[in-house]
Amino acid sequence: MLTFETNTLQWLLIGFEAAIGFLLVLGSKSQPFPQPSRRFGFLILSLTFLIAVGQLAPKPVTVTGHLLFLTGIGSFGLLAGIHHLVRTRREVLIAPFSGFFFCVGVGGLMIQTWDSLNQFEQWSGFLALVVLGGGQTWLVFRGLLIGRLPLAWSQAGMVALQRGNISGLDGAISCFEKGWDADEEHLNPMAYLALHRIHLFIGDESVANEWYESLLDAGGEEAVAMEWVEAIHSALESIDKAASLNLPPLGHKEQE
Repeated sequence: MLTFETNTLQWLLIGFEAAIGFLLVLGSKSQPFPQPSRRFGFLILSLTFLIAVGQLAPKPVTVTGHLLFLTGIGSFGLLAGIHHLVRTRREVLIAPFSGFFFCVGVGGLMIQTWDSLNQFEQWSGFLALVVLGGGQTWLVFRGLLIGRLPLAWSQAGMVALQRGNISGLDGAISCFEKGWDADEEHLNPMAYLALHRIHLFIGDESVANEWYESLLDAGGEEAVAMEWVEAIHSALESIDKAASLNLPPLGHKEQE
């Protein structure tokens, strides 16, 4: 009976690991820079596949081995994920999903040794679990629920524009349309100006005028650094020199 329960728990942990990997790979499609979460997701899936194959061996990975794996990969993911979440601000998925790994791993290891702990160690472990739960709640709230990436979307839009990719799900227009945020209003004029110039470039003046009105409401072209305007113009000129003639001259301000 104990062997059956242990085997079931091992496969449940494998399913949990695989589910996190799949969610990271699928969720990466909604990120401005999908590479970090996609690579981390494939890393988890690859390691989980190896563990699943080893599960069929005469001596499969023990429950403790699974918990150590979850703790180790969770620790690595937390370091990388928090770096992206707080500093580069390009990705919001790795940190909360790695937090799930870390919490399950550490919590499971603590439960396995619970009977051998004295009262003080048990209270310390309980407080540690509370702190872990609070930290994971913050990661989920900060990353999955309110994880906005306006700066990253503008950066991704510029990358797409420099590659000549204007339309489509990963195109510059789609990225710049997500490159604004009510809490970071200084980024909004950058996205509005880029969308205004791109729609002028493709000859859609009516939509361009709508974005220009949004730009005026956000402070006008004076709120945008000239280097940003020059970069937009340069990228569009490299795509089509003739179509770039639709753009206003640098330093020229359109009439309201």
